[in-house]
This record gives sequence, structure tokens and C-alpha cells, in this order.
Amino acid sequence: MTLAEFNAVLQVAVSPVILISGVGLLLLSMTNRLGRVIDRARSIADRRRREDASDHQQRLEAQLPILWRRARLLRMAISAAAVGVLLAAILIVLLFLVELFQWPVATPLLAGLFCSALLTVIVSVVYFLRDLNLSLRALALEIGIIDHS
Repeated sequence: MTLAEFNAVLQVAVSPVILISGVGLLLLSMTNRLGRVIDRARSIADRRRREDASDHQQRLEAQLPILWRRARLLRMAISAAAVGVLLAAILIVLLFLVELFQWPVATPLLAGLFCSALLTVIVSVVYFLRDLNLSLRALALEIGIIDHS
């Protein structure tokens, strides 16, 4: 393989590498949010054990199911994003192997891997957006904008 051919392979592999980098930042954001959701749920559960029944405590308790749903949504978002990174990494390895060994691999296989990686990222972002909406609902409950019933 000549240097020019190797450069051509690197150029083709740049898109999946950029995808991995971008999704890595998304994963960082989502894992931080998941940590905050878990910490908030633990804090509310602790306050619930220490406080008497009150309107404020009822609002806090109404947040717990929302926090549970948010944690599950974030877990799904993180899982989908991680699968996307895995598919992009497999794509990069396949691109190099195909070029290095001159394997006659079908272009639809490579395109399918890339599209699958992008679809998992889309799924991840959809779950992430659902979490954002639920976080606003929990905030509204806490500050008393909406009724907890």
C-alpha cells in the first residue's frame, strides 16, 4: 500500500472518527446527568425519611417516579450512544482491513454500519430529549407550578 493509498483510506475513516469524538462528548454529558439524577433521588429519599408529612414532602415524593424514569431514559440514551460508538469503531477497523488486505467487501455492508451508527445516535438523542422534558416536569413539581396529583 502506498502512502497515497493509505491517505485515501484515512480520509474515508475520518467521518466515523469524528462521529466517535462527538458521541463521546454526548456520552460525557449524559453520564453527568445520570449521576445528578441518582444523587437527587438519593437526596429526596433521605429527606423523605427525615421529614414529617407535608405538602413539600408530597412534592418531593412526586419527583421520585420522575427521577426513576429519567434514570431509565438516560440509561437507554447512554446505551444507544455506546452502541453507536462501537459500530463506528468496527466500521473504521473494517475500512482499514478492507484496504490493507484488498478484501472484496460489499459497499452496502460498510454503508449499513455507518447508517446504523448514526441511527443509534439518533435514538440516543431522542431518549436524551425525553429526559430533558422530564427534568422540567420534576422542577415544576418542586417549585409548585404543577400539582403533584
